[in-house]
Amino acid sequence: MAIIEGFRVQNFRALRDVSLGKLSGQTAGDPLTPFTVVIGKNGVGKSSLFDAFGFVADCLGTDVETACDMKQRGGFERLRSTGIHEPIRFEIYYREAPNERPITYELSINLDGSGRPYVESEVLKQRRKGQKHGRPYPFLRLDRGKGLVWAGEEAVEIEGEEDRTQASVELTDPRQLGIATLGTLKEHPRIKRFRDFLKGWYLSYFYPDAARSLPTAGPQRHLNVHGDNIGNVVQFMEREHKDRFQSILTRIASKIPGIAKIDTEVTADKRVLLRFNDGAFADPFFAQQMSDGTLKVFAYLLLLEDPDPPPFICIEEPENGLYHKLLESLAQEFRTHATGKRNAPQIFVTTHQPYFVDALSPEEVWILEKGEDGFSTIRRVSELDVVKNLVDEGLPLGGLWYSDYLDAR
Repeated sequence: MAIIEGFRVQNFRALRDVSLGKLSGQTAGDPLTPFTVVIGKNGVGKSSLFDAFGFVADCLGTDVETACDMKQRGGFERLRSTGIHEPIRFEIYYREAPNERPITYELSINLDGSGRPYVESEVLKQRRKGQKHGRPYPFLRLDRGKGLVWAGEEAVEIEGEEDRTQASVELTDPRQLGIATLGTLKEHPRIKRFRDFLKGWYLSYFYPDAARSLPTAGPQRHLNVHGDNIGNVVQFMEREHKDRFQSILTRIASKIPGIAKIDTEVTADKRVLLRFNDGAFADPFFAQQMSDGTLKVFAYLLLLEDPDPPPFICIEEPENGLYHKLLESLAQEFRTHATGKRNAPQIFVTTHQPYFVDALSPEEVWILEKGEDGFSTIRRVSELDVVKNLVDEGLPLGGLWYSDYLDAR
């Protein structure tokens, strides 16, 4: 499964220029880990970083203008960093598999002459087979919707002749991503794979009240971003993956005492009710009666147990509504699923809860801070030698954060 090794965002709210992991052209630095966590105080930009991933995904799912104008964003000028007149830029550095050559995707969004957001430039590039050094070559390069694209898996070099895999392209809509259109064409398999990878990202906007809704009955394979189809996914897991579903129930029971069984009931009007059986009571509790924390833990475990998981899962502040002693085990569940199997999803989390951080290693954690200029800065906790040494001696990372060892000095 593909994994993001580096991510850079520029001119996006407080994120004037923030990079995580390793990017194209860098010889130093380590890639992002399969399980990555960003910590920081309130107001330092954690939500903006979470939304940076969501914004890129929304640009593909709709277009850049619609993504800017979504309710939580309020338009391009509210997204662009204060006092900055440059484009909003993103860079994604990823591999389709551990031994594959890395691919870089660069996206630049600006305002056109009429004041509307559009795609100023878009590039996909990769080193050629056998090339160990030097700059990667683009197989998609668009400026203002016009440019070149290379078909197939590799550009073909023929001495003295024009590369026949190269073709000119001009998009009809400057607000659409080039990968959205070209990624549907059979002759562009590399673009298609990146488009499918980006399309598969899962950003959790789960909230318990959504899980308490009464959806129309019918099995569904995947949990949606709000969690309002959780009963439908339970129906699917009960029917198609009984053993896997039972493992979820066993783990939930170990974390939330008293839950003996979870199943569904279809009402007369074909609505699906999610039932939680508590061993102390004869009658089950329905999702509408369960605590926020119980529903949240169940939803996360259901997401992680998806037989065909998303390649990239992004969760903002999973600790909200959870008992603090559940947080360390939840972090361990995330790590186990991100590292425990071959086609595991990459998991990215933002948090401000030290109990969650206690389960983490310095290599997995990045601390986001606000600089004197009002813009965010970020660094990997493993770069702080004193912190790494204290963790090696057995001190929990969350406790060190609580004691201000991770703050800028």
